[in-house]
Amino acid sequence: MFKTLYSKFVSGYILYGLLGFLFIAFISSSMTYDLLLSERAEALYDEASLIASSYSKESFYAEELEDVGKQLSAVAAFTGAEIWLCSDEGQIMLSEGGRDLSGRFIEGFDPSSDGSSYTTGTFYGMFSSDMLTVMAPINYGYSTGGYVLLHYPMSMVLYSTNSFLNIVYISGLIIFLLSLQILLIFTFSVFLPLKQITKAASEYASGNFDYKTSIHGKNDEIGYLASTLEFMSGELAKQEESQRQFIANVSHDFRSPLTSIKGYLEAMLDGTIPPELSEKYIKRVISETERLNKLTEGMLTLNSLDTKNTLKRSIFDINRTIKEVCASNENICTKKDIHFELTFEDETEMVYADYGKIQQVLYNLIDNAIKFSPQGSAIYISTAARQRKIFVSVMDMGIGIPKDSIKKIWDRFYKSDSSRGKDRSGTGLGLSIVKEIIQAHGENIDVVSTEKVGSEFTFSLPQAEGMEQ
Repeated sequence: MFKTLYSKFVSGYILYGLLGFLFIAFISSSMTYDLLLSERAEALYDEASLIASSYSKESFYAEELEDVGKQLSAVAAFTGAEIWLCSDEGQIMLSEGGRDLSGRFIEGFDPSSDGSSYTTGTFYGMFSSDMLTVMAPINYGYSTGGYVLLHYPMSMVLYSTNSFLNIVYISGLIIFLLSLQILLIFTFSVFLPLKQITKAASEYASGNFDYKTSIHGKNDEIGYLASTLEFMSGELAKQEESQRQFIANVSHDFRSPLTSIKGYLEAMLDGTIPPELSEKYIKRVISETERLNKLTEGMLTLNSLDTKNTLKRSIFDINRTIKEVCASNENICTKKDIHFELTFEDETEMVYADYGKIQQVLYNLIDNAIKFSPQGSAIYISTAARQRKIFVSVMDMGIGIPKDSIKKIWDRFYKSDSSRGKDRSGTGLGLSIVKEIIQAHGENIDVVSTEKVGSEFTFSLPQAEGMEQ
């Protein structure tokens, strides 16, 4: 029944109002009744005591009852009570403010039977309805000569109680109605926005990342939640597009060499390629196989980096590593008449990093530099220490990178050649792997490139502290 937050809030609000009403109706009414009864009894007793102190036993019988009656009549009119003067035997000598009961005896009258300052009831059957009765003794010396009794209708006490409670009920009702503003504020500032956010989350879960909420410009937590959710949807849309592009690129890069391999093999089987040319085309099949192998290895490397594979850090000389990588590319450089210009600030530069992965970074950067450098050019590699970091620069004099492609070169499978056909040996993963490895070390890599001038890649590595340079 109460499945939604709003229904729970409204139910709680109604329950709060109902419990408040019941509290006033039962507990507060009882407390108010007792308080007003006690206050009225105290006020009447003060009046009774004041009257009793005005009379002594001697004067009680000596004074003309008519004169006393006038005084008591005025007091009765002021207090709204019926006043009796009676003897200690219970004979009513004078009564004002009600029936004339002069001369009557109160049957069973016993002023010592109740130690309370007041009593309620019909007072020994003298009244047909309940009365609040207070009694003050008229003392003469050390003896009691009579009593002053004041009787106040309990209906008046109940009327006063109800009148007071009516004010409380009306005030409570007004406060309850005014507190509906809280419900309205909750509805428009919390419930309805949350309903929109829930709808948005459902749309995003179903793949509709273009769905937008109307919660804009709010600086509270709801607005922040809506903005965060929309930002998340944008990021999910980008990831979905990236995943779609990734699958398309993988499919393309796998399909191309597989198609070539299949074509060459079928041509050799059906005799299209003569036996004397088989060796040539088998070498091409091997080349395409190596390309597939390189693509697979690149994807596995990126996957290991994506899963936050722990780096195997050690201290090694980056200058020596650069020389080793350059030496491994000597044959390729010789064919293109390319030479290396190495500039090291110090003979040794010790770094604290993963040797194998940094070696892969250098191999990818130098391989790219060789690939895009013109015949007879140079590749410049340098290292320098700055602020406890070693900066490594690889610069070529090649074709450069178009300005609109600078930010895209780090994307997986991206190639600046849109046809993706000129560089058949590349996988489009090299620079993605380079960036992932450098960032896994907590460092950065930047590129500066100008078309037809060349490109320079610079990355940093943590310097090994305490090692002599």
